[in-house]
Amino acid sequence: MASSTASMLVMDEREIERAIERIAQGIIARPGAEPLALVGLLSQGDIIARRIVEKVKMLGGAAEYGAIDISLYRDDIFKLEKRPSLRSSNLPFSTDDMRVVLVDDVLYTGRTIRAALNALFDYGRPARIELACLVDRGGREVPIQPDYVGHVLDHAGAKIVVNLKEADGIDQVVIVEE
Repeated sequence: MASSTASMLVMDEREIERAIERIAQGIIARPGAEPLALVGLLSQGDIIARRIVEKVKMLGGAAEYGAIDISLYRDDIFKLEKRPSLRSSNLPFSTDDMRVVLVDDVLYTGRTIRAALNALFDYGRPARIELACLVDRGGREVPIQPDYVGHVLDHAGAKIVVNLKEADGIDQVVIVEE
């Protein structure tokens, strides 16, 4: 029996760019005296975080950039069919007393962000931690909500695929229904 896959474009390059600009503006608009750091979750959140840092700087703000690998902090690491590949985190600063914005591509159950919080505390004790995601698809299993969102979807059972130029050669978000 052949399986068919249908996909629907949710965000194109322009919509992703606008979403990143809105997120950057929201981050700048939130008051705070602490130094700002955007920390992306490998392997897509880091690309989005770098883009947001560039926008923050274009808008007159200042922000550090870092990326963390949360593979070993996952609560399902031993249940996965395929073991995650370990990547090098790049967080060349202490997060002590900083306002840290964690950045991910898709927020779904919240378990990835829970793991990211655990990983982040290995680098210091931030004054505040906020969350930005390009796509919020709902379906939380833990009580985590984003502070900054590019696009909200409610497609239970569908797979959300984020393609970014730096990794995939194209900027787009699609829903893949199998």
